[in-house]
Amino acid sequence: MLDAAVAAGTRKVIFASSAATYGDVTQMPVDENVPQRPVSPYGISKMASEHYLRFYQSEHGLDYTALRYGNVYGPRQDPSGEAGVIAIFAAKFLAHDGVRIDSDGEQSRDYVYVGDVVRVNLAALTRGSGEAYVIGTGKKTTVNDVYKALAAATGFEAPITHAPRRAGDAREIYFNPAKAARELGWKAEVNLKTGMAETVAYFRERSATAPASIA
Repeated sequence: MLDAAVAAGTRKVIFASSAATYGDVTQMPVDENVPQRPVSPYGISKMASEHYLRFYQSEHGLDYTALRYGNVYGPRQDPSGEAGVIAIFAAKFLAHDGVRIDSDGEQSRDYVYVGDVVRVNLAALTRGSGEAYVIGTGKKTTVNDVYKALAAATGFEAPITHAPRRAGDAREIYFNPAKAARELGWKAEVNLKTGMAETVAYFRERSATAPASIA
């Protein structure tokens, strides 16, 4: 893709990087100065891509900004497969299905609403040349917190099945997005309660308008 961008004379690449590039960290909140030590193939691939971006800027003049997202959630996220926990849980809560919580559910992430992510991508079109930024709310939210918020939003308490901790799954991570505020003029504006309500409303409407299955 980067070769094609150079050949096409592309001005800039906005890269969707990830909190997974940091791996298991003890210094909280995480900012851009924390060493990247990914513990999963996904995180390794994201970190390697950032190195490729630096190389292509140095050798070919291809500008870039890397955005290390927290856990992005919101309307239109696909709840099937390896989607974010909020999309998966929202669909199951509305269907009155049970949910799986790995470990004790106290693992925490920085959940950032998709609308806020759209805004930071637009900001990066003209700012942040050759830089990387952590993108989050600056607040940590546990899986158990997500469960409680969804129970409140849907009026249903889904049965819980607990499973072992997933290999490579960091216990805790949340961000200090001060650099993004300073250099991109961006900060997250949508809190978890509002974002959860928007997400549940989308999945509820989608469920109501879905065509009936044929037996």
